[in-house]
Amino acid sequence: MKKVILNGAKGKMGQAIARIIKANPQYNLEVTCGREPGDGLAMPGDIIIDFSSPDGAQDAFNWAKQHKAACLIGTTNLPERFLFQMQEERKIPLFYAPNVSLSVYFFGELLKKANQLYSGYEIGLHEIHHAQKKDAPSGTAKKLAELIDFPQDKISYERIGTVPGTHMAAFSGKYDKITLKHEALDRDLFAASAVQIAAWLVTQPAGFYSMPDFARFVLKKSNKKDVNK
Repeated sequence: MKKVILNGAKGKMGQAIARIIKANPQYNLEVTCGREPGDGLAMPGDIIIDFSSPDGAQDAFNWAKQHKAACLIGTTNLPERFLFQMQEERKIPLFYAPNVSLSVYFFGELLKKANQLYSGYEIGLHEIHHAQKKDAPSGTAKKLAELIDFPQDKISYERIGTVPGTHMAAFSGKYDKITLKHEALDRDLFAASAVQIAAWLVTQPAGFYSMPDFARFVLKKSNKKDVNK
């Protein structure tokens, strides 16, 4: 079993990740330490998973570098200097994505294609998240906007109830309107994907990884299964 250090273990995502790891031994992972940013940590581990805060993410990255462990960061709203620092990493396996859901990644690919097909249409981008979410617009919404060259200050958003995350893009023409939507029904969507990524990341050589890398792995694995049927 690969030892997992869970940074931000008391948060909703941290708790969901711990529960999913425990319920799925096939991933060969076990949470050996749950901590909060700033806590001391002497216990070794194979990978640290961070869903905490920008400062907590930097803390997790520094710990991983010191202990030569893999590092998965899903925390959003990170400073630009830290994003550049991660992209230059070559000594440990490091994964970062503002949204770790594979289905959200594929949704972004759909939006890119739609943006090409409906060239000349007016675009709108809207998101809905739970009332406790601190950043607005979210890191996911900003990434989707970047994919379709949409101004981030034009993203509309709502913070209501316990909504895990809904993102909608509308392409409006003179005579029609096309709406694409991704709706997360449960926070476990993100937690389960984070666990799958972690299980893959600990087997990778040192370097920086993101969702396109994991997506290629999943698609390649799926294609192999289809060939062997």
